[in-house]
Amino acid sequence: MRNLEAFGVRSCLLLELTAIIMYGKTVNDSEGEIKVSFGYQCICKNDDSRDKSNGIDIPSVIKLRRSNSSFARLSGAAISANATLANTNICNGLFGAEILPSLDSPNSFRRIPSSPTISKLDFLSSSLQSSLSNFSCSPSLTTDTLDYDSFSIRSTSAPSRSDSFLNTVEVQVAGGAAGEDRVQAVCSEENGWVFCAIYDGFNGRDAADFLAGTLYETIGFYLNLLDWELEQECIKASDCITYDKSLTCILKDGNCMYRTPNCVKVDRSCGLFKQRVLNSLERALSKSENDFLHMVEQEMEDRPDLVSVGSCVLLVLLHGKDLYVLNVGDSRAVLATYDEGIDMNGIEGLQAVQLTDSHTVDNDRERKQLLHDHPDDPYTVVAGKVKGKLKVTRALGVGYLKKKNLNDALMGILRVRNLMSPPYVSVQPSLYVHEISDSDYYVVLGSDGLFDFFSNDEVVKLVHSYILRTPSGDPAKFLVEQLVVRAADSAGFSMEQLMSVPAGRRRKYHDDVTVIVIVLGTNKRTSKASTCL
Repeated sequence: MRNLEAFGVRSCLLLELTAIIMYGKTVNDSEGEIKVSFGYQCICKNDDSRDKSNGIDIPSVIKLRRSNSSFARLSGAAISANATLANTNICNGLFGAEILPSLDSPNSFRRIPSSPTISKLDFLSSSLQSSLSNFSCSPSLTTDTLDYDSFSIRSTSAPSRSDSFLNTVEVQVAGGAAGEDRVQAVCSEENGWVFCAIYDGFNGRDAADFLAGTLYETIGFYLNLLDWELEQECIKASDCITYDKSLTCILKDGNCMYRTPNCVKVDRSCGLFKQRVLNSLERALSKSENDFLHMVEQEMEDRPDLVSVGSCVLLVLLHGKDLYVLNVGDSRAVLATYDEGIDMNGIEGLQAVQLTDSHTVDNDRERKQLLHDHPDDPYTVVAGKVKGKLKVTRALGVGYLKKKNLNDALMGILRVRNLMSPPYVSVQPSLYVHEISDSDYYVVLGSDGLFDFFSNDEVVKLVHSYILRTPSGDPAKFLVEQLVVRAADSAGFSMEQLMSVPAGRRRKYHDDVTVIVIVLGTNKRTSKASTCL
């Protein structure tokens, strides 16, 4: 089932994945330690040091090697500052009772194996409809319903796996929860891709929980759908192209295609193809927004607080040399790259390139656009916040700033006065694709709490110096530790004193902080830091 396998696994499989993930070690908050820490190192396919007995555990130490993948390794770390209550009765209890407890705080990646007799693709095909009914809490729009139904039917005839956009059966998975932040990472070394996401929740953990439980699966669906659409366009193109032994580039319906002696294929390095991948990511986020707000409307009588819950979204999909980035809110993706002609072994010439926009009222462009969209409302921005409530101008959720009926669910001072022309907060993402070059070293993803204390340049230099000093260490965890040191110094505390402050009260000194570091695999310099975390 080519279309089903294109992005690895579905959310109907996510319960199985999280059951495996839950064996990761959980760090006790009361000890004042980092809540989430995990790492993954690319390894040789034929490396005998790997435990192949059950296909689950990733070894803690392997020999130094050069990675041929699109990434050499990645690590993630997070620390809590907010104290949040567990979810209750969300989507029939599914998210609170089954998925999220098993996502909390793994300390390593877990490999999800293939069955020797029953392919996971067969499992996914038979259970796709039940999965969608469980994870998608709202009736889809007519176009999406047709997409899902027709996709399920046509997926039963499977083209070759090798042609799929993101084909894989085995993936490595990690994730975790720290305060209101959620983090996910899914990678396939064999096929050269990695998916990472940070969901920075606010006013509660529910929106971030929802994203952690559904967005990966939804993105998988739309990428699979794109894969199928491209196949159909190739078939149509082959019907109208005369045979030519030379490769002939053509344009049809916005795709770059070329003819081989056997068929017509899509040129996936084409800019138009990359734009369609970005469009697929955007469609997935839009569906998640519709589903979440529908869920809020269904639950708000019992839980009116849900109308104010939201989340920023930062996700990265690295496929080959293409780095796709989607951002909503104020989390950041920062690329460390060298100027051309500079010695790549030193810190001189290393540049920090921000790949994301900051969607806050402090961003002049965002503020001006917000005021332009609401010309008749003199109270669009109050005290440096949207309607006096929210600093970010784009986010998933926060329904009370998007729909009047959701605002009406709030009582007293919690309700927004003069909600004249909603929505005031958008879920429109910033989208970007970057082709990785030999000068690019690593990418740092971080929620805004990281950048409350460090500039982009400081983050890049800290990671660089740490990798040179400790090539087998965990740069993401190091960044979080350095943030705690700086936060303690700013507060006049020792690090031990700050870490002894319980979550909730510690929010006064720093936010929830989540960091992912992806060391890229396209440059030989990565061999310096290619031992397993």
